[in-house]
Amino acid sequence: MIKAIIFDLNGVFIKSRNLSERFEEKFGVPEEKFISALKDIMLKVRLPKAGDSFFYWKPYLKEWKTDLTRDEFFNFWFRGEKQAREMIELAKQIKNKGLKIFVLSNNFFERANYYKQNFPFLEKIFDKVYYSFETGFVKLNPEAYKKLLTDNNLQPEECIYFDDSKENIKTAKNLGIKSFLFEDADKTKKILETYNL
Repeated sequence: MIKAIIFDLNGVFIKSRNLSERFEEKFGVPEEKFISALKDIMLKVRLPKAGDSFFYWKPYLKEWKTDLTRDEFFNFWFRGEKQAREMIELAKQIKNKGLKIFVLSNNFFERANYYKQNFPFLEKIFDKVYYSFETGFVKLNPEAYKKLLTDNNLQPEECIYFDDSKENIKTAKNLGIKSFLFEDADKTKKILETYNL
């Protein structure tokens, strides 16, 4: 019996153009350079005790001769993100059926704080949002999923999981969670219907 649905956050409920594309367009920083910096920084700031994320960006911004303040940088990043209304409606329907519903997200403090202030649906709809900077586990680590299961007294076979990362899907499947690559709201609905949800 399915008791809970677990979702990724970015690319599912919150959508945006790639930050690397936007940064190249606005500031002329080559996309490959930005992606390289982003990957390096995310490895650090998605975990607890990282401190101010802007600290890690400052050397790169200086190198790129991009004179952005902390607020300007994060405003540029986060204001490009929009909520996916179809998925929010689907989440409400799931919740109304009496199922538990969770978000499992690799994310960092400043972004999560922006979401808390600007995307109230996260706290209204979901039973809990798990951010890696709080739990200490990014999603390629099976412990990220195990923590959610343990916290909520759930067995893997009682959960369905959607993520837009094939690697994350593989990790969850290996634990026995019914896992699917997220494409869009319609395909998600069809998958849930196969479980009579």
